[in-house]
Amino acid sequence: RYCHVNVPDELLRDLLPGPVTLVLKRSEELNKDLNPFTSLVGVRIPNHPFIRELARACSGPLALTSANISCQASTLTVSEFQDLWPQLSLIIDGGPIGDVQSPECRLGSTVVDLSVSGKFTIIRPGCALTSTVEILRQKYGLIPESS
Repeated sequence: RYCHVNVPDELLRDLLPGPVTLVLKRSEELNKDLNPFTSLVGVRIPNHPFIRELARACSGPLALTSANISCQASTLTVSEFQDLWPQLSLIIDGGPIGDVQSPECRLGSTVVDLSVSGKFTIIRPGCALTSTVEILRQKYGLIPESS
C-alpha cells in the first residue's frame, strides 16, 4: 500500500521477515514528509516478535531509525545506546535484537534497491548479503544494476 511492489510475492516471502531492507518506489499513500526528497522508500519487516506485534498494533507505517550514531556499529540492546536516552521521547525494551556476541549482527540489515524491474542494487551489504544476492540472482534471475 505504501510502495509499488514490482517483484513476485514469493521473493518478498523469501526475504521478509528478516534482516533485509527492500528499497522500492513509494506510493502516493505514503506521507510526503517521510523521505521527502526521493521517490523511493525502504521497507523492512524484522523477524523479531516484539517489533512485529508493535507494527500490527499501529494503523500506518512506522518510521524508524537505528539507535546508534551514523557509521557506528548497530546496537542490539537498549543499554548500548544509553548516551542517546536524554534525546529520546520513548524507549521500549523488547529484548535483544540479535546475538550480542556476533559481529555479523552489528552490521545492520542488508539494503537492496529493487525499484528497477529485473535488477537489484546493494546499497548496504549488511548481515545478510550472501543469502540475499543468492536468492535474487539464482532463484529470481535478477541482475546487479551497474553503478
